[in-house]
Amino acid sequence: MSKEPSTQTASSQLDTVKLVAALAVLVLTLVGYYTFDQMHAVVRVLGLVAGAAVAVFIFYQTTIGKSWFQYLSHAKREVRQVVWPTRPETVQMTLIVFVVVILMGIFLWLVDMFFLWAVKLLTGQGG
Repeated sequence: MSKEPSTQTASSQLDTVKLVAALAVLVLTLVGYYTFDQMHAVVRVLGLVAGAAVAVFIFYQTTIGKSWFQYLSHAKREVRQVVWPTRPETVQMTLIVFVVVILMGIFLWLVDMFFLWAVKLLTGQGG
């Protein structure tokens, strides 16, 4: 069953409040990092990490946040299912790419030289 309209409105308003709170915590964390520049760098970085963690936690409590984290979870699962190439396959493909790039560079250089010769011949410039 779907939620009643008043419940959906209250939920979306609460999500908006949570999103604004998460953004405010993140902005205040960044402002604090630069405001307390006289503090030791480790303390500032730990404060930055803690503030970001609180902002992420608040963001996770929203509907949008849960859907984003669910998407990341699915993406992580898909990455685990990928069949990655072995080291010899990777080296072989890299060498093939290098050879093709060098050959194409030589080919395009020759084509450029041909067009340069043709333009000089047609315009009467040179020799």
